[in-house]
Amino acid sequence: MNPEIDAYLQEGCGRCALGGTPECKVHNWQKELKYLRRLVLDCGLTEERKWSVPCYTHNGNNILMVAAFKDNCTLSFFKGALLKDDHKILEKPGENTQSGRVIRFTDIERIAALEPVLKTYIFEAIEVEKAGLKVDFKKASEYVVPEEFQKRLDGDPELKAAFNALTHGRQKGYLLYFSSAKQSKTREARIEKHTPRIFKGLGLHDK
Repeated sequence: MNPEIDAYLQEGCGRCALGGTPECKVHNWQKELKYLRRLVLDCGLTEERKWSVPCYTHNGNNILMVAAFKDNCTLSFFKGALLKDDHKILEKPGENTQSGRVIRFTDIERIAALEPVLKTYIFEAIEVEKAGLKVDFKKASEYVVPEEFQKRLDGDPELKAAFNALTHGRQKGYLLYFSSAKQSKTREARIEKHTPRIFKGLGLHDK
């Protein structure tokens, strides 16, 4: 057991103002998180702390994470999209998530009931990593470019060059963000606001 995970269980991830206080969400799921920790370690994974939460690896490769949220705690597989999911318990954490899959828990009884199944999924995830399997990610060019942004790109060669110079992940982030606005005015406002960031080579959430 990694002492950094003991600290996580006591103080939380530290990414919000509630870290280290009784209101921190890790205190809502102590039994569940400790059960998941023991279950995962039983599968022979190495315990580390990455992105401020418990992360479990095999030969240095990320396999899964355990995390606490307000309404649940989760077991999250980095390449969950490649798992068979015979029991249909994996979920996409977000609508546009391509690789990761999560299993959400709201009580320790469900974890205990699923323990053999969860271990099967974990061992399968390890084998996926050993085999070097990769998720076939959708390319940024396959995402819809909002009409408002396409007009800006067509009319501004420098902006088009700056956008094309971004990584595929950054391009995807902008396209999804711009497209998610329902009204044209909102899309235009988002494009205008983030154009300077695109010129700087920054992604949507880069600082």
